[in-house]
Amino acid sequence: MLHLAQPRLRKLGIAALALAATVGGVTTATASPAADQKVDGVIVVAGNTCTWSNARASANPPTALTVDRTSINKPGGNLACDGGITASLNNNPAFTFDDTAGTARTDLIDITGQQSFISCRYKATNIVWDRDGTTRKYVNRAFTATKSSGSFLCPGSVTTAAGGASMLFH
Repeated sequence: MLHLAQPRLRKLGIAALALAATVGGVTTATASPAADQKVDGVIVVAGNTCTWSNARASANPPTALTVDRTSINKPGGNLACDGGITASLNNNPAFTFDDTAGTARTDLIDITGQQSFISCRYKATNIVWDRDGTTRKYVNRAFTATKSSGSFLCPGSVTTAAGGASMLFH
């Protein structure tokens, strides 16, 4: 059994989950006419940070929408992680919004993280995000992503703590 105490492998699993969490946030109570259907994301997990800006969304919140992974992943997007980790999103996550409750929900996030020659793929479902006041910034609730493929060296699951990620729809 692999112990998460192994720093390189723990970082890889965490980075994959970090990206997953990053994809799932949102920002204001109602979309303004000037909203440009873009999404910025950030997540910090175990000292590693993954970010992107200006990814394309299919609509503005509170309308249900999807986020286009090709506008996050390189070469079309600007996803970057520190700590020698690379990550890519394998799906176009769908978001629904409940403005009365101040929440958003992501159906599925499917992410691959890589460090050196080790690649790990993780999936998380039904991720819940809490809106920050009346903005369209959303912060994640804790969730766990399960390994769906990759090296036997990859942890079987990785968890992102509450508040470890945020998304801003603009």
